[in-house]
Amino acid sequence: MLNILGLTRFLQLGHIGAWPIVVAIGALPYPITFLCTDLISELWGEEKANQLVWVGLLLNGWVVLILWLGGLLPGLPGSDDSTFRTIQELSFGAIGASMAAYLTAQFIDVRLFHFWKQLTNGKALWLRNNGSTLVSQLVDTTAVVLISHYGAHVLPIDPESPLVPQLGSFIVGGYLFKVLAALADTLPFIWLTGWLRRWLDIPGDGVELLTPSINDRQVTTEAN
Repeated sequence: MLNILGLTRFLQLGHIGAWPIVVAIGALPYPITFLCTDLISELWGEEKANQLVWVGLLLNGWVVLILWLGGLLPGLPGSDDSTFRTIQELSFGAIGASMAAYLTAQFIDVRLFHFWKQLTNGKALWLRNNGSTLVSQLVDTTAVVLISHYGAHVLPIDPESPLVPQLGSFIVGGYLFKVLAALADTLPFIWLTGWLRRWLDIPGDGVELLTPSINDRQVTTEAN
């Protein structure tokens, strides 16, 4: 639902210097997805985190499929389909832009998280949390703004004003919001990591519980 309605209204949440913080309503809960991905990465490893990214993509694909089928099947005679068609067209563009950016940024986030984890030998939890999120969210913000405009044509652009400053304002404003959200969730991330590790009885700091590979399962089966 946020992907469908997320680009229909933009909020101005203040200024940092000369830059306004302009954020689509769909972006408001989005930093939480990076927090969840980082938690999965820290507790269960890169493989599980990547699986979570694919699950998110499949769920959004399911929504697109339902909307596509809803437009394909015959409607009630005499009913007005104009509202549905408008929402359908907007949702295809919004979900497409969001998912392209989501997939790219989330895989970058997971890879960078484990890059920093290996570089610091499992130390500096705050560094891999912020070092992965700040880079991946810049990619996400830039991609979703550019795809939303050039691919889906859903951004509220003033045709009488220069295009590049408007796109830059959307990118900078959205990224500033995500930077502030990422910095604000650093302490909650550290606390949640410790609490979940104790609550779920996950052994040892930095231990990754990887899903057994197909070859491992075959060897086990043959041994039995």
